[in-house]
Amino acid sequence: MIPIELLLDKGAVTKQVDSGQIIYYENSACNYYYQIISGRVRLSNFMIDGREVLHKVVCANDGFGEVAIFDEGLHGITAVADCQTTLIKISKDSFREILKEYHSFYQYFAQKIAKDLHFKQFLTSLVCNFGPEEILSKLIHKLNENTNLICHECHRLMLTRQQLANMTGLRVETIIRTMKQMEKKDKLQIVKGKVYIPADGIG
Repeated sequence: MIPIELLLDKGAVTKQVDSGQIIYYENSACNYYYQIISGRVRLSNFMIDGREVLHKVVCANDGFGEVAIFDEGLHGITAVADCQTTLIKISKDSFREILKEYHSFYQYFAQKIAKDLHFKQFLTSLVCNFGPEEILSKLIHKLNENTNLICHECHRLMLTRQQLANMTGLRVETIIRTMKQMEKKDKLQIVKGKVYIPADGIG
């Protein structure tokens, strides 16, 4: 990510947000680029009936909000704090200034956007072609490979069952039932409501 010292030098400020607090809404004007110092942020769309479609969970040392800056449009998703979170934010003009001065960041953000797009394509393919157990198995395997949504020390899945439902489009009851079936097959372990995967991941 962009070093915090560089962001601060260009006028960035830190901000504390509470769990559930909206950082920006879908279809709102894009004014800032954000990086997370601590905490987590969900990037989602919310349906008229209140249902959430979860696209990504952004964790510490990652950023968000750059897509609307690059395409000079409105935000396509809502960003909401998933827990108590500390952000650093910088104006879109200062963000662009950094990109002009440090060209290596262009490649970084291009790769980051491409990676997010590939994940959405992967998830769409899962939902269209597989049943619940295969969806969860392949999704957890992917998360274990590519993100920090699985603790690399204790191997706990850092997404709730509701968040998995919001991400896959499955009913939360289906997620719960499928995870119990997977536990019987030793594909995962459930301890006091927390989900743990084997140290070598799910095959």
